[in-house]
Amino acid sequence: MPRRQILTDSERSHLLALPQDSCDLIRLYSFSETDFAIIQQHRGAANRLGFGVQLCYMRYPGVALPLEWEPDAAILRIVSQQTDAAADEWPKYSRRAETRREYALEIQSVYGFKTFTNDHIPSTVSSLEYLAWQTDKGIVLAEALIQHLRSHSILLPSI
Repeated sequence: MPRRQILTDSERSHLLALPQDSCDLIRLYSFSETDFAIIQQHRGAANRLGFGVQLCYMRYPGVALPLEWEPDAAILRIVSQQTDAAADEWPKYSRRAETRREYALEIQSVYGFKTFTNDHIPSTVSSLEYLAWQTDKGIVLAEALIQHLRSHSILLPSI
């Protein structure tokens, strides 16, 4: 018997959708002075661009950028503008998997992002309990879950 799907494919896509509005892009992906100081510690335009892109993805939508993913063009563009690194530097950065992993770990350490683990399940379930008694809509619970994880700097698990 096949497993019951709680979310439709479009609902899954919606949960991790990146903003398309320029105001939202600026609000979510603008760097602070502290961010710039940290980014500038990395040598080379490609590394500064890559570090900035990974930082953006961890902040919103709240995921570590998987090695096989290419960043969204809008995020690449906004990070490129802020770091003075050309967007076409991305392939130079992305081909070194070790650098991407090292920078992801550095971002998690410096900014306090945590990987979702079994230790997070009790508090996460507890945060959703009241809402779960009010609805049987999977998307409502999934959105609340994501909001809870983001507010606690916990990177989202795979859907």
